[in-house]
Amino acid sequence: MRIVFLIVFLAGAALAGADWLAAQVPGQDFGRWRVYDAGTGPLPARMDLAEKDAPLRVLLDLGVTGSPAMREGQAVVTLTVATEGTTVLAEAVDFAGVQPNDTNIQRQEKVLTDTVGTLDAVTAGPYVFTAGLGDAEGASVRYVDLVLRHEWAMVDPRYQPIGYVLMAVGFIGLVLAFRRAGGRPQNPNSQPPPPRWGRGGTAA
Repeated sequence: MRIVFLIVFLAGAALAGADWLAAQVPGQDFGRWRVYDAGTGPLPARMDLAEKDAPLRVLLDLGVTGSPAMREGQAVVTLTVATEGTTVLAEAVDFAGVQPNDTNIQRQEKVLTDTVGTLDAVTAGPYVFTAGLGDAEGASVRYVDLVLRHEWAMVDPRYQPIGYVLMAVGFIGLVLAFRRAGGRPQNPNSQPPPPRWGRGGTAA
């Protein structure tokens, strides 16, 4: 029975922690597009997506020069995602708290990467990703790259409480099984009989 309860506990842990485990596994890049350039301005990215492409995490790589101070609430870049004339995602990204990575130390060029959002569901058809500059001052933006990344699909949230219940059942069953095994009376017939002769013997 202990094996059965252990399997129940492990199955519950898998259901309860499936979303956490999925979040720890890095996604696979779907593609990269330049959506803004300081020399040309906005460069809308157009692509055809399918339902199987979801979920897709939307990220932006921001190329800057110098050491701009990104402040929360001051948008550096705006991004809109639309399909068939319907906007499905619109965000103002301030890159506050994002650690920059040096790309050219001599020219003081850096890149900052931030997540815009996630397309949990995708309707098959053409999508347009449009980026523009926000109202933040002092940010010398050189370019903005769009990165789409495949994410692991999230488990149905109804499974998580079921997982906790299975973990509780498995844990309680294991405890009871170990207690029952430890408290079982010892069979006197399983011990060798006392010696009848010699030291410690019972013979007179």
